[in-house]
Amino acid sequence: MSVIQLKGQRREGVGKGFARKARAAGQIPGVVYGHGETPVPVAVDAREFEVALRGFKGANPIVNLSMGGGSDVTALVRDVQIDPLTRGIVHLDFQHISLTEQIEVEVPVHFVGTPVGVKDSGGILEHLLRMLKVKCLPTAIPTGIDVDVTALNIGENLHVSDLQPGTGYEIVTDADVAVAAVVAPAAEEVVAAPVEGEAATAAEPEVVGAKGKKEGEEGAPAASAKEGGKDAKDAKEGGKDARETKKEKK
Repeated sequence: MSVIQLKGQRREGVGKGFARKARAAGQIPGVVYGHGETPVPVAVDAREFEVALRGFKGANPIVNLSMGGGSDVTALVRDVQIDPLTRGIVHLDFQHISLTEQIEVEVPVHFVGTPVGVKDSGGILEHLLRMLKVKCLPTAIPTGIDVDVTALNIGENLHVSDLQPGTGYEIVTDADVAVAAVVAPAAEEVVAAPVEGEAATAAEPEVVGAKGKKEGEEGAPAASAKEGGKDAKDAKEGGKDARETKKEKK
């Protein structure tokens, strides 16, 4: 891995106010720490930083940060903070390192091939781990680790312990951690169609007082209603008899 040359300068103050002033002047505020030294606030030119890292491939760029006056620092760019709205870089973390001492870093996982469970059985490849932690010299940091998943069938997992050892680095992520898996596709819910005639039967409304119902059955006319009609008829006839009796007396 090549070392990127970058110019920097010490910042006179720390805090949000000084950081805003640095960004307003076209600089990116940052800090250099590590090797048991007191953290040093720094600033780098934003345009120069973007151009220097434009062609870099990988997740762990190493820079030779020239602070002026013959003070150079070899550092790993540990963290790049991005503004979620403007997508501009707002802060940088530089870890002071030695090119002759091993360090631990995270590198991306690259899946290679199409699993047999996906190709032949319609399974789904799940990416369970995106980064692997490795230990190596700064100049031997891999840009990524290729993981062959072609042999995976449905229901099978690939763990860190299954990975082939690399050259120049040691994987320090726990061996039992699953990296990838192939799972069966989700079963589609099947809605049973109604049996012929059921829908019509269910939709048919109940007829109240249907023709042919006997007295006392559901929907039949109430007995009291019939009796009420009879009483009314008797009352009518009684009134007629009373009128005839009155006429005879006259």
